[in-house]
Amino acid sequence: MPSRVGADDARGGPGVGETVDASGGVRERAVPPGNRSAARKTARFAEPVSAPRGSGNVDDDDGDGVEITLDMRDCTTAVHRVRPVARGEDPGVKLLARTPEKRESSSGYGALKNATTRIQQETRRVASLKRRGGGFDRSMPSAPARALEGLKFVSGTDASDGWTDAERFYDRNARLPRSMFGQCIGMEEAAFAGELFDTLGRRRRISGDSIDKAELREFWDQISAPSYESRLQLFFDMVDKDADGRISQVEFKQIITLSASANKLKVGEQDSEECARLIMEKLDPDGLGYIELYDLEKLLVKPSSELMPIEMTTNGDEPSKPMVELNPLRRWYRHARYFLKDNWRRCWVMLLWLSICVGLFAWKFVQYRHRPVFQVMGYCVCVAKGGAETLKFNMALTLLPVCRNVITWLRSRTTAGRFVPFNDNLNFHKVIAVGISVGAGLHVVSHLACDFPRLLHATDDEYEPMKQFFGDVKPPNYWWFVKGTEGWTGLVMLVLMAIAFTLATGRFRNRTAWLPKPKKQDDNLPQHKKRDNLPGLLHRLTEYGSASRNRLTMLFYTLLNRFTGYNAFLYTHHLFVIVYALLIVHGHFLYLTKKWQKKTTWMYLAVPMIVYACERLTRTLRSRVRAVHKVKAVVHPDPAALLSLHLSKPEGFRYKSGQYIFVKCPNVSSFEWHPFSITSAPEDDYVSVHIKAMGDWTKDLRDAFLKVCEPLTEEKKTEILRVEYDHDKAMPTLGGRLKYPTVLIDGPYGAPAQDYKQYETLLLVGLGIGATPMISIIKDIINNMKRLPGDIESGNPSDGSRSSSFRTRRAYFYWITREQESLEWFHGIMDEVAETDKQGVIELHVHCTSVHGEGDAQSAVITVAQSLNHDKHGIDIISGTRVKTSFGRANWSEVYRRIARQNQRKHVGVFYCGMPALTKELRELAKVFSRETSTTFEFHKENF
Repeated sequence: MPSRVGADDARGGPGVGETVDASGGVRERAVPPGNRSAARKTARFAEPVSAPRGSGNVDDDDGDGVEITLDMRDCTTAVHRVRPVARGEDPGVKLLARTPEKRESSSGYGALKNATTRIQQETRRVASLKRRGGGFDRSMPSAPARALEGLKFVSGTDASDGWTDAERFYDRNARLPRSMFGQCIGMEEAAFAGELFDTLGRRRRISGDSIDKAELREFWDQISAPSYESRLQLFFDMVDKDADGRISQVEFKQIITLSASANKLKVGEQDSEECARLIMEKLDPDGLGYIELYDLEKLLVKPSSELMPIEMTTNGDEPSKPMVELNPLRRWYRHARYFLKDNWRRCWVMLLWLSICVGLFAWKFVQYRHRPVFQVMGYCVCVAKGGAETLKFNMALTLLPVCRNVITWLRSRTTAGRFVPFNDNLNFHKVIAVGISVGAGLHVVSHLACDFPRLLHATDDEYEPMKQFFGDVKPPNYWWFVKGTEGWTGLVMLVLMAIAFTLATGRFRNRTAWLPKPKKQDDNLPQHKKRDNLPGLLHRLTEYGSASRNRLTMLFYTLLNRFTGYNAFLYTHHLFVIVYALLIVHGHFLYLTKKWQKKTTWMYLAVPMIVYACERLTRTLRSRVRAVHKVKAVVHPDPAALLSLHLSKPEGFRYKSGQYIFVKCPNVSSFEWHPFSITSAPEDDYVSVHIKAMGDWTKDLRDAFLKVCEPLTEEKKTEILRVEYDHDKAMPTLGGRLKYPTVLIDGPYGAPAQDYKQYETLLLVGLGIGATPMISIIKDIINNMKRLPGDIESGNPSDGSRSSSFRTRRAYFYWITREQESLEWFHGIMDEVAETDKQGVIELHVHCTSVHGEGDAQSAVITVAQSLNHDKHGIDIISGTRVKTSFGRANWSEVYRRIARQNQRKHVGVFYCGMPALTKELRELAKVFSRETSTTFEFHKENF
């Protein structure tokens, strides 16, 4: 059937066209001079639909046809639209903005011949779609609009800035090799970047392994194209390695494996095969064995039901943007009111402490203002004695916040926790340390820099009232004060406290330094920028200075690692035993006080020191009496590097979910105790902890258990190893050489998470290994759910007596981790929750942050494959559990908004354990949503 073909020039005007016969003959119209290179031919073919070979007969009397729209420029052509049309329909030609594809032909006839082949392929595919019962509409006006942010090959939103960085990287090399293409465009995964390089090379017919700057620019324009359809075509070509315009199941399997590798994920061979089969099953129900570009677009574009609405109505349950208060007094009042509402417990404790310190200082200041010594030493002695009085008080008070057993008893057995912020005990301990520093500074500086010099320069008449304190003979020199008992005890205490306080600060305790690390010369720099081209003497001086600087820096880091860290903090803090002994001696031998009843140092210290001594004695005896008899250890391989210990529960050992214990292993260190959250539930017959190998002690502990596991081979280095033994029977030796590690525990101790039962709704957030206290809470909720078979979620359990102590009716658990291997840590509990929680009381959300975020081309296929597999089989291919793993970080604002909407006019307890990076965001969101919605969020962070 002959087909009429109309064509216009690139500007849409007349003068260019051609007529195409069904037999393939071409009769071209004349092109105006000067416009031939820019001539653009738009062709519309109307062909009857015929069934593919071997598919059966298709009724030709239906009168349907196929409209195929082409875009041809000289020797290039592109298929832009294919859709079925009814006889007599005269649809308008609507071209899609798509880059034409380069063809091998050098004439218009060759281009048309290649286009005819494409037409036949499209015709057969449309016939297949009609048999499947679905229409074919290439337009999909909303799909590209919904996916404009998808399939990004380069990060960032400004392509020009990205090109500047890529150009700067290229300038370091004569040509850009394939191996460095990923570094140039900012793509970390070399394999994915290499595959992208090969795809772009096939498009440009580049067979070499390197490109020049012009070719790099062309590559950059393609991967950073703003058009989603252009990026979709590029991604299609990347999957379609044989460039036949179709994607087979084998090619899908390859891209799934590549996408998993690019996101630092391990997907098994069978899982990849199954995911590829599910994709083909979804997009190719007739079993043609391939899919094409339109099918890939349907696979990658989210349906509207899965998308978040762009505009959300603001009501009483969602925070609206607060109006800016112009009146500064009202703005200050509002901030002060919010601050007091959130921190009233801390405020009254701090106010009471400051009042006591100021009162003691003022009392001593006024007292010595009216004594004879004031005539010689002046206000200096008043300041020194006032500082000494606050020092004695704070030295006694600082022992109480670290009496963990006392605090645990108070928060568990009394109602004091409603008024006293026991969760801030360590922070208050640090605040008191600042008060000690201030008091010691005032006392020492006033005596050494003011009191003693004024006494030495006093006249005989002025010294007369001082004879009762310093003797009949005036001190001859400054050394007389230093060598006395009062002097040397004070100086030794000052030095010891300075060492302990310094090594207890965050930078030294965490081994973070201020000096930059040694720099290495960049081998990628152009030759004219390297130091080797400097003049001889200047070059040698520069190299010598750089080497000396690096040696000093390395020496500093060596000393920093040797004399800082947790061990340095622990051992130097034990110097306070000497400090307290010297403080008592120093308080007894006083220059200006001779009566024993006025020497009050021992009065301040007596009770706190007795309480603290009993605390330490209790810890020691309890760890020995409550011995651990059976140990079951599970060692996870790198990079998860986790040690899981299941210990037999000592007799009389009772704890609550959310509490923690101290663990000691004499095989690793004879003195070190380290705190770890309990991951088992109170009703379990064992106590379990999960220990991430992050520091020296935890790594040594993991290695100690690794040695007593089965003999390691190359195959077993990536396997989970287990060992179980009884302390009483297996303590002597193992194989005549190694001894099983001894494990001692002390506790339990109170933590913020143990108060979760006060809330009906919980938001539990764990970052990495910080999920451990949340796991114990979840297991406790599961046990209560099993015990209460009624409607837990609605708050109507069948057993009313037990429901009074179990108030939790809804829990949202978010676990954010980086390594896929760490998802194995709590594999069992995740499946148990999914199987037990039939009423949906617990929502489990697992986020793996090593995966590129939504919209990145590197994670597009693995995301789709994971969703299809989970929908089909109910198993997540990433974690192997029933809980689907989300990729990227959680949107915490949306999380709070959803919880506020579902729990109106309720109190929600937010419990977080993990690195401090997320603390500020979660706390601020809790404040904002508490003020702007009817839901109150109360934030708690774990402290050890």
